Amino acid sequence: MARCGLGQDPESAAAVAVLKRAVELDSESRYPQALVCYQEGIDLLLQVLKGTKDDTKKCHLRKKISGYMDRAENIKKYLDQEKEDGKYHKQIKIEENATGFSYESLFQEYLNETVTEVWIEDPYIRHTHQLYNFLRFCEMLIKKPCKVKTIHLLTSLDEGSRREQQSSGLREIKESLRKHGVLLELEYSSSIHDREIRFNNGWMIKIGRGLDYFKKAQGRFSLGYCDFDLRPCHETTVDIFHNKHTKKI
Repeated sequence: MARCGLGQDPESAAAVAVLKRAVELDSESRYPQALVCYQEGIDLLLQVLKGTKDDTKKCHLRKKISGYMDRAENIKKYLDQEKEDGKYHKQIKIEENATGFSYESLFQEYLNETVTEVWIEDPYIRHTHQLYNFLRFCEMLIKKPCKVKTIHLLTSLDEGSRREQQSSGLREIKESLRKHGVLLELEYSSSIHDREIRFNNGWMIKIGRGLDYFKKAQGRFSLGYCDFDLRPCHETTVDIFHNKHTKKI
């Protein structure tokens, strides 16, 4: 299906490459990734169509676009049903030193105006940089379109000399959130191991390293120190699920 009979111009070649990848992913039942490629490929084909003057080629392109759109719509319906049934699963592999995975880039797709409550389970919100990670995550949650009113954090207490630093840092974050009309509920467990984040709109994200997947910046004035889309990451895996009945921690 990806053989579109297009010319060898850059736009046509790009469309063929993306749609070929979409068909491969589709055949492997990797539907979320296939849908993204179909959508991107369709957009590229539409650009080719706009620049085509030959009526025969236009007719051929419209048929191809229609076929890909039908397949993309069927995949979307299937994925929507998977979400309803609580079977949806998408996996993202973050490679060592990869960039482009700030919290906004990773979570924004799953945040909307229906998100009012968030549960975070992460045993390592202890050290200074981990507290900053949690703060950064909270900052994202209070921005539009979210209407977050309550954040639940389940973590472990630092057993060493940094316990007071951890406690005072979390108290400060809690007070700051209160001033923005958001309640932070803190709970500690000595047996916690899992790392997961739940939103009350049904999305659940499990990150192998929790929120602590960023590498240390090379310097205070190096790219990535402020913009975490430019910050290199540790290798980790992100698993995304959807369940309309979100269990509370």
